[in-house]
Amino acid sequence: MGNHSKYAGLTFWTPNVNIFRDPRWGRGQETFGEDPFLMSKMGVAFVKGLQGDDPKYLKSAACAKHYAVHSGPESLRLEFDVHPSKQDLFETYLPAFEALVKEANVEGVMPAHNAVFGKPMAANDYFLKDILRDQWKFDGYTVTDCGAVKCIYNTHKYVETPVQAAAVAIKGGTNLNCGGTFSELKKAVVEGLVSEELIHATTKQLFKTRFRLGMFDGENTDNPYAQIGPEVIHSQEHIALAREAAQKSIVLLKNKDNVLPLSKDIKVPYLTGPFANSTDMLMGSYYGVSSGLVTILEGVTDAVSLGTSLNYRSGALPFHENINPKNWAPNVAKESDVTICVVGLTADREGEGVDAIASNHKGDRIDMKLPENQINYVKQLAEYKKGPLVLVIASGSPVSLEGIEEHCDAILQIWYPGEQGGNAVADVLFGNISPSGHLPMTFPKNIDQLPPYEDYSMQGRTYKYMTKEPMFPFGFGLTYSETQFSNLALNSTKLKKNDSLEVKIEVANTGDFDIEEVVQLYVCPVEATDGIPLKSLKSFQRVALKKGEKQALTFALDAENFKVVNQEGEKVWRKGAYKVVVGNASPGELSLKLGAATPQEATIQLR
Repeated sequence: MGNHSKYAGLTFWTPNVNIFRDPRWGRGQETFGEDPFLMSKMGVAFVKGLQGDDPKYLKSAACAKHYAVHSGPESLRLEFDVHPSKQDLFETYLPAFEALVKEANVEGVMPAHNAVFGKPMAANDYFLKDILRDQWKFDGYTVTDCGAVKCIYNTHKYVETPVQAAAVAIKGGTNLNCGGTFSELKKAVVEGLVSEELIHATTKQLFKTRFRLGMFDGENTDNPYAQIGPEVIHSQEHIALAREAAQKSIVLLKNKDNVLPLSKDIKVPYLTGPFANSTDMLMGSYYGVSSGLVTILEGVTDAVSLGTSLNYRSGALPFHENINPKNWAPNVAKESDVTICVVGLTADREGEGVDAIASNHKGDRIDMKLPENQINYVKQLAEYKKGPLVLVIASGSPVSLEGIEEHCDAILQIWYPGEQGGNAVADVLFGNISPSGHLPMTFPKNIDQLPPYEDYSMQGRTYKYMTKEPMFPFGFGLTYSETQFSNLALNSTKLKKNDSLEVKIEVANTGDFDIEEVVQLYVCPVEATDGIPLKSLKSFQRVALKKGEKQALTFALDAENFKVVNQEGEKVWRKGAYKVVVGNASPGELSLKLGAATPQEATIQLR
């Protein structure tokens, strides 16, 4: 019903479950981070939310993309060929796709533009047939990324003509082409490159999805989603959910002397920075448009008391030096009880190559620093400030704070927080809620800590393999209170191949603020050899704790949780000693130094 057109149906090309292996990748903001286990859990929840839980009908059809081994560089994505090790392929690059197929029954899978093992993914029968259909038993549809079939002959040079490209794609396992090259299939049949029977079988797969969406059932149907009306769009319930999601995603990285939360009765707060009153910063890449975008200036204005004298100046342009050198904005910090500076990036600076209009590198980043003019402005504010300086960072990827972290009393990472971002940031700044987000990726100190961007080996990348000390570790995030772990207990310290492990721990809120905490369980080999991870997240629980409250938590791990992927790509039971570590950040001295709780740990033996 209504005016439905392109991009307005019930099939959604989301989620993006590519591993964010390198923080320079502009499209990393679309993903759920650098860890395959976390990616799997969040991706499965995302797909189930989109598709619903009816045994017969889909609410909408999700699509896992970009399958597989795809995470930049953006400038080469139409032509590069990746030859990952089997260990990296099955340890890092495939688990999220497997989980979405097996656990969430995702309806669509989108092969990536790139090639893997010498064959473009849109024609790669090893991935689209052997793994996806035969091993994982996928029964949905595959759709190419836009123009990918054309790339088979145009950029990959895998075949010579459009007709040949259409033929190898449909024979390789592609059902649907975003682009015009499948119009050549009629010629491919005439030339004997494909059979009509194959085209019929491929088309049948597409109609399965349409039947699951109830598109041929008319109005008299038992489809529970058929009567959902437009009144639910931007309903008060959904606005509140957007605010809660933004609240829970905000990560408190620093809070010197408990500067935050601020009092709502503060006399002269100063809000400044290029994104303090920006709606672009709220949305990031691939967004829906809302009639209710709330900037940080609007959120803060609504939060403070009526007697507060709130000052605002942008003070700096987003990505280049001010044209007019006369700038009074830094001087306002001299007269303010607190200076809140909102800096960062937008999808104009990082994102998909065709959209990042402020990028010289097709949406990727050549370093991790803030734009130089923003760095200079933060330093000016630090020099002029009377009260504390609170830095609020909007970005879809890690930002290096070398040279400015020490000048800031508190730091909030807010990502691209969505339509209610301004209210959510104000809720955290002024203590309506405690921040509870934790980093889904490592924040390196600088680009020198990273392997070459084009190298798809995982060695030296992410918290699982990185040996250098980053700026902020994976899993890290502070609250306004104190968390204490105690009484770790295991049902056994010696496990055989089919044994499971039960881990019990007590977690207490020993501070003065009600919080939500994310309790994380890691398994770390005492001796990490043969390329296996140095540490691996295996489970987590988000728990609400009133001030002074203690709760007992239980984690159940089966034998599969302890298997590792060997260099042949096989999941194996590797005997030896492992540490089980439970805390609120990834294990390491840096987490403790930055303020994470002291974790509890025990050693187990796999026999």
